[in-house]
Amino acid sequence: MTYDKFSTLKTTAVPLPIENVDTDQIIPARFLKATERKGFGDNLFRDWRYNQDNSPKEDFVLNNPKYSGKILVGGKNFGSGSSREHAAWAVYDYGFRCVISSFFADIFRGNCLNIGVLPVQVSAEFLQKIFAEIEKNPKSEFEVSLSEQKVTVLATGESESFDINDYKKNNMLNGYDDIDYLLNIKEAIGEFAKSTPL
Repeated sequence: MTYDKFSTLKTTAVPLPIENVDTDQIIPARFLKATERKGFGDNLFRDWRYNQDNSPKEDFVLNNPKYSGKILVGGKNFGSGSSREHAAWAVYDYGFRCVISSFFADIFRGNCLNIGVLPVQVSAEFLQKIFAEIEKNPKSEFEVSLSEQKVTVLATGESESFDINDYKKNNMLNGYDDIDYLLNIKEAIGEFAKSTPL
């Protein structure tokens, strides 16, 4: 499945300053029955967003109209817990294209990169600057440049670099998943196969 190409994202952000957000909080286990990667956004943070009668919890950030944007800013150790891919699917399907945190669980990070969500790991100090800017002005915009591997607080001009695997970076710039990448180089694979004795 081909995903949106990711080059530069300039948008407001949604703050979730909670540490150790695990995948069961991101998408509760009871919603994992579907096999297609659609509809999971409806249940992103389901138990935090809704009461048992399905009414929205007014104090949860996704239900607060003053916050919007394609960046989710989470606390330290975002995406811990089980390895379910559905957590990344839910983040993507809701409309987020980037998650910023000071630390990600490795499997969640990999699952995000496989489907077009950019996990940006920044220092704890820079993360706090982002939270402070959103608190000061929920309409503040942030710029995430994948090509430059840099996230910038546009209101202050402060920025910080982030790391990403070169292969995953190239895939995201092109909107590829792993299968798309192989299909894109299938001629080269064929030539290699012809020139390599068994």
